[in-house]
Amino acid sequence: MTDITTATEPTTEQTAEAVGGERADLLAVLGKSRHFLRFTTRDLTDEQAGLRTTAGELCLGGLIKHVTSVERGWVDFILEGTSAMSDFSAMTEADFARRADEFRMLPGETLAGVLADYAETARRTDELIAVLPDLDVSHPLPKAPWFEPGARWSARKVLMHIIAETSQHAGHADIIRETLDGAKSMG
Repeated sequence: MTDITTATEPTTEQTAEAVGGERADLLAVLGKSRHFLRFTTRDLTDEQAGLRTTAGELCLGGLIKHVTSVERGWVDFILEGTSAMSDFSAMTEADFARRADEFRMLPGETLAGVLADYAETARRTDELIAVLPDLDVSHPLPKAPWFEPGARWSARKVLMHIIAETSQHAGHADIIRETLDGAKSMG
């Protein structure tokens, strides 16, 4: 079983205290969402983390892998702009199959490994937000059917998107965990 208290914890709270102001508020909200997402995996085995408990394809380990990938990709976007992301309109079936693998635990993957990767990604994000000279720095969005053509996102908007994505998937994770064994994150 993986106990989330023994997994490497992100330094979100420490970083938030160090930066203050708007950045501290954004990091605190992100930290709370990350906590609830990780909390859904408490005391689970690798096998349990990979189980689908609803009609969908999602499992707890896969959700954390997905959130990790999304956060990493958006942080790369803040640093490198559009070139850091795929042109989603040009993705092949093989690209979509690889993307689907981030929603499930693959053979050889462990919950501890997934959580450690998430913690490292969170640490990197937190450090960037603490030192980024300007949250207004922006880049054009990559081509994707879900983005308005010609739109730009600032680092601030990207961070709010990461918060929304993490919060949404923490809710999904709570449902999956409750369906798995009745455990709840709250209540």
